[in-house]
Amino acid sequence: MFLFELLGREDHPVYQALQVSNTQRQYHFLLSVIDAAKAINRVFLSASFLKALNFHAISCLHGSAGHYRPCEVKVGKHKPVSFYMVDVQMEDFINYVNSIWSQTDPFVLAAFVLWRLNFIHPFVNGNGRTARAACYFVLCSKLGGALPGTIMLPELLKRERRHYVIALRLADRSSRRGNLDLTVLVNLIQSLTQEQIESATQPQL
Repeated sequence: MFLFELLGREDHPVYQALQVSNTQRQYHFLLSVIDAAKAINRVFLSASFLKALNFHAISCLHGSAGHYRPCEVKVGKHKPVSFYMVDVQMEDFINYVNSIWSQTDPFVLAAFVLWRLNFIHPFVNGNGRTARAACYFVLCSKLGGALPGTIMLPELLKRERRHYVIALRLADRSSRRGNLDLTVLVNLIQSLTQEQIESATQPQL
């Protein structure tokens, strides 16, 4: 059962309820992988992990859950790479991230992962949720494990959608000029991560 194919729209309350449930399941999966990677001291990105994040995000919502897209897509004014280039682009992206993993600042690497996944847009749906989860995985893994807080970074990024989208667009523009600048996105991630950590010490009402 794939709700989008049955309902034909994403604003249906049944679709949105399952989307919330999927997001919660994706977070549980994400935290389990962060803990497992730390326990065995083997931390890196892989295509299977990113596909699993996407599967959890859009399972039973779209038939393409966990698979790279087989078609062209457009996101606002941004036209991601053609579908036939996704496999190669993703392989190059994953290899590059793993090659610079140890020597790159946690926030810079997390910002790069967040931006690049959104830029390639490898899935038909759930790219934002997948990219935010992957960004959080990188950040937590680089900082030594799951971070404290009542609201995790992916949700805070979603809350700050306007600033988040602006930061992605600025990175896109600098990339097209041949000089990728992630400063705004890095600053946003740092600020929201600090907010997450501080929320762990705030009294619950």
